[in-house]
Formats: sequence, structure tokens, C-alpha cells
Amino acid sequence: MRVLVAPDKFAGTLTAVEAADTVVQGWRRHAPGDALATIPMSDGGPGFVHALESYLGGDLLAVSVSDPYGAPVPATVLLHRGTAYVESAQACGLHLTPVDRRDPERASTVGVGELVGAAVDAGAERVVVGLGGSATNDGGAGMLSALGADADVDLRSGAAGLAALGEGGRVDLTWARRRIGDVSLVLASDVDNPLLGLRGAINVFGPQKGVADERKPYLDRLLEQFAQATGRRTADAPGAGAAGGLGFAMLLLGGTREPGVELVAAAVGLAEQCRGVDLVVTGEGAFDHSSRGGKVVYGVAQVAGRAVRPCVVVAGRVDVGSREMRALGVEQAYSVTDLVGEQQAFADPAASLAALSHRVAQQWSR
Repeated sequence: MRVLVAPDKFAGTLTAVEAADTVVQGWRRHAPGDALATIPMSDGGPGFVHALESYLGGDLLAVSVSDPYGAPVPATVLLHRGTAYVESAQACGLHLTPVDRRDPERASTVGVGELVGAAVDAGAERVVVGLGGSATNDGGAGMLSALGADADVDLRSGAAGLAALGEGGRVDLTWARRRIGDVSLVLASDVDNPLLGLRGAINVFGPQKGVADERKPYLDRLLEQFAQATGRRTADAPGAGAAGGLGFAMLLLGGTREPGVELVAAAVGLAEQCRGVDLVVTGEGAFDHSSRGGKVVYGVAQVAGRAVRPCVVVAGRVDVGSREMRALGVEQAYSVTDLVGEQQAFADPAASLAALSHRVAQQWSR
């Protein structure tokens, strides 16, 4: 039997690469003669560069950039055939700061600008920035500042800088746009939210970064001020609200948005790989109703469906019923916690996922 294993990360436990290798290990315990291929996947969030590098190869450029609060942090740019892949979470990710030290009103995207600048300086003709998992809500102001935007307020200091725009602050993007030049800029994200309002960056994603409910209106007003100073119409574009408004800043620089999982699928030739197998296995930490919103599991299932190949899901937790699964293009979903319990699943995630994969192989491999 020919099987393609194409999972996302299992957030907080396994990277996409680790998850793919673990599924293969468990599967081979039952069916050592099956032909198993792996393609670690990503929707643009944490693990984006690692997943692509594991399949595409290419050259990794090591750089040091600013974390959300200005401290140096290591990051990498993947260079592959004229395209540079950058992961915003490496510079402004929520995981970079312990919960008790997070300050969502001060966090900045300066480091993302430094990453993009490094990619441009490396000679990339196209820069793809994976968005997701950010600790920031600065509308990408820090990134723009790092790339050369000129303003009579401090755009590098998160919301504190944006607050001054209410007094008629000026923002000039000329030098930032010149820094990008003719380089094609792409934002890869599963998020299509606008920058402002009830579906915007603050109201939808702010709470998971530590924004208190009573601060939401104030921070949304700051982003409104920033949009008025730079590009109010752009604020309504799909994806402008991604990564605390980092999508907005990239759109201001002429960037275009592509759904992250579709971009990764095209880069790794997922459709062709699906046509060459008998079964597709994908997975993620939690398979729930949010999975349809541009997540890896849904994207992989759609590609498998177009190739007329069955797709099954292995997940830490499964919170959808059989009817919803079918609507997502999934034949069956299997839960680690249902097999070994939640405590064991978190205590030893690799062994637990391998045990589940062995069980799935018993059902599907003949």
C-alpha cells in the first residue's frame, strides 16, 4: 500500500516534521512493507520554515533579529530557487515570551522587518512571509519602521507608538517601499480577517495574546488611527488582520495574500504526490470546527479529494462528528486522547501518536 503522511504540527507537543516521522514509525509496526512518504505541512504559522526546508531543501540563512520586546533572538530565512521563506513567529511569536511577561500593548514586529530585510539583501526575487502565532497587535508598524518607514512618532514601540498618531502623526512609507523594490512580497496566512472592527485583529485575536476585554476598544482605535495615517482602504482587505495587523503592513508594501496551506501545498507538489498514493494521512493537535478555516487538515483533505484519494486524520483530540468530517472531505478521524487518555497523550506525545498510527494502519493497510 502507498501512503502519504502530510500533517501539521501538533501545537505544543510535536512539530510537523516530528509528527510525520512518528506516524510513519507507528504505521510500520503493523505494515513494514507499505510505501510511506512524508510531507510536513504548515498554514504559515510556527514551523512554516522548518516544514518547507524538510521537503524542499534549499539554503538556510541564520540571522539575529529583535523579539517582540527588542531582545535578540535567532531566526532563519530559507532560500530556495529565488524565493525566500520567512516565518514571522520566529521574530514576534507568542511562544518567545513566558505568559507572566507578555505585554500585548508593547510587543512589536520590528524583528519581522529585520527578517524581511535580510531576505531582500540575500537577493531573493520573492519573499514569502508565513503569518501566525504572533504576540503583537501593532498593525505591522514595527516591521515598517525596521524597513525604513519615516514617521514623527516611534513606530517601533507597539501600541505606545501608535497612540501618538491620534495627535496628527505622519507616516511616510516611501523608504520602506524602496527597500522592498521589485521584490514580490507574499503573505501566507490562514486568516482572512480585516484589520478593524468586530472581526478585526484586536477583537478576534487579541484575547489569546493577553489583551483584556476593557482594552479592546482602545487598541482598535489605535489601529484605526494607524490605518488613517497609512491606508484606510487597505485595512478592509482580507488578511489585513493577520498576526495582529502584520498582514495590513505587508499589503501596504504591495504584498499579496495567499492562503498558507495552499501556498505550501503548491510549493511541495502536494497534488501530484496525492495522485501517486492509495491513502492520505493528515493530522493536527485538535481537529475541530475551526479546522475548516484555512487549516492544514482541511487543505490536505481538499487536495486528496480532487485526486480521488481517501483522507484520514490523526489528531490529539477530535471534536467533530462524522457528518462534519464528510463535509470537510475526511473519511475518518482518530483521536490520541480517546486511545490513551489525555494525561498520557501529553506526557509522551510521540509514543501516543505512534500507538494511534499503528491502530489506524491495522484498519487501513491490508
